[in-house]
Amino acid sequence: MRAVVQRVTEASVSVDGRVVGAVGQGVLILVCAMQDDSDAEAARLAAKIAKLRVFRDGDGRMNLSVRDVAGAALVVSQFTLAADLRGNRPGFSTAADPAEGKRLYEVFSARLAAEGVPVANGIFGADMAVRLVNDGPVTIWMDTDTL
Repeated sequence: MRAVVQRVTEASVSVDGRVVGAVGQGVLILVCAMQDDSDAEAARLAAKIAKLRVFRDGDGRMNLSVRDVAGAALVVSQFTLAADLRGNRPGFSTAADPAEGKRLYEVFSARLAAEGVPVANGIFGADMAVRLVNDGPVTIWMDTDTL
């Protein structure tokens, strides 16, 4: 699985002008299931993000996790993270098929919640408007192939 994790002071996702998910301090996670991903990748990614120390401690160092700061996660499906950029028009053939992508997105969200992180979600496959205040900015790209 692939993810872009952004430390935020607030984030929300809307569909058809209606907010469907929002968080205050925490992380916005754009996530994509790739072909051949399984529940194991979803669980590993969720565990890594729950423990990822990207929040400032009392000395101003990135030393605390989203759990440590009692933050939350807004999880948004983002199949375009599978983009193949060999040409000028991205291809997405390495993304999981939509049914499996949705299932793994839901597994990822559930595993993140099981790690003790409150989770809000977008709507899989919907045309979403994402708003965020990136804190820092801190933005981290992750791929379970390299974890």
